[in-house]
Amino acid sequence: MMWRNIASNFLTVMILILVAVAGLVAWGKRQYIEPGPLAQGMCLEVSPGASLNQVSENLRAKGAISSAYIFRIGADYSGQARDLKFGSYLIEPESTMVEILDQLTRGGPSSCGSELVYRVGVNSQSLTLRELNPASGVYDELESYDPVAGEKPDDFDTLIEENNITRHRVVLAEGATSWHVSEAIKALPYLSGELDAVPDEGSLAPRSYNLKQGETRSELVRQMQAAQDEILAQAWAERAEGLPYQTPQEALIMASIVEKETGIATERRQVASVFVNRLERGMRLQTDPTVIYGVTDGRGSLGRGLRQSELRAANPYNTYAVDGLPPTPIANPGRAAIEAALNPDSTEYLYFVADGTGGHAFATTLDEHNANVARWRAIEADANSGN
Repeated sequence: MMWRNIASNFLTVMILILVAVAGLVAWGKRQYIEPGPLAQGMCLEVSPGASLNQVSENLRAKGAISSAYIFRIGADYSGQARDLKFGSYLIEPESTMVEILDQLTRGGPSSCGSELVYRVGVNSQSLTLRELNPASGVYDELESYDPVAGEKPDDFDTLIEENNITRHRVVLAEGATSWHVSEAIKALPYLSGELDAVPDEGSLAPRSYNLKQGETRSELVRQMQAAQDEILAQAWAERAEGLPYQTPQEALIMASIVEKETGIATERRQVASVFVNRLERGMRLQTDPTVIYGVTDGRGSLGRGLRQSELRAANPYNTYAVDGLPPTPIANPGRAAIEAALNPDSTEYLYFVADGTGGHAFATTLDEHNANVARWRAIEADANSGN
């Protein structure tokens, strides 16, 4: 009887222990997958060679996780314990341990700290030092200047030394010419080497590029060219049937014209349809941006209206005087413009003119177009009379 009681009591204790362990495991699992205690975003620096133990304790001390031990157990169980990637990471409020571990083991560009971003626009450029505010998730600008103009603020280099620069980027805008891009890249500090020549017009993909330490100017240009080649090849493979282009280069020329004619995303395919329709009917393109490119050779903005003599001049970029496409692109078009040129809207439009709202009024007949032009001139006259 005594042994039966002992066995019964032992079994009861074991059951209670198993229940407690199961409860503890369930609690630990909830801690691992449920939103964490972090009230506002924070930056976490993972140094090269940092151990999982160091990182987990740092996360706990900063209030991002409730238990460093559970974090380590989860990392061991998922097989990610040895996959930490060094860098600076933005930990979002209420991030789960699963999400944080995924961030720290996936790696990629640093998402927190300060960055130097070089924006190359159509006619200007700026090098900006900015710092991410982890609480708001918004970058605060610390200082900025134009390297081409060379007017660097006195405190710029000091700010660079004082801040943890986690990323260098170059952001190329749609519609900049290759000459302008090459001049901007030549003036950018933190790159080495020379550019032997201006890249072919249209060959540079507008987008953001992360710079690696020690990268050369020519390597950056090759990145831009490789990206544009990929975009154009994909769009060409997915092009609509029956377009009046014989080669991807002709499509790139058209895309550059579309890029320069409108900055409104919803209009690109309509603008492309106008030029496709004109080519198919044997009409001249008659587009000002090509004429301007012929006058400036892509070196800066014209800064004034076109003269009648320029509209009558016989040069291959004057689409008022010559048939078909110009011989080269007139700028570096973005993906959207390339896709518009290769998949334009199906319309009967042959004309368009500014409508006073930043967009354009489209027309299928010359009479409709002339009425739209008259409205635009009236809007211009009203604006000028108010000055």
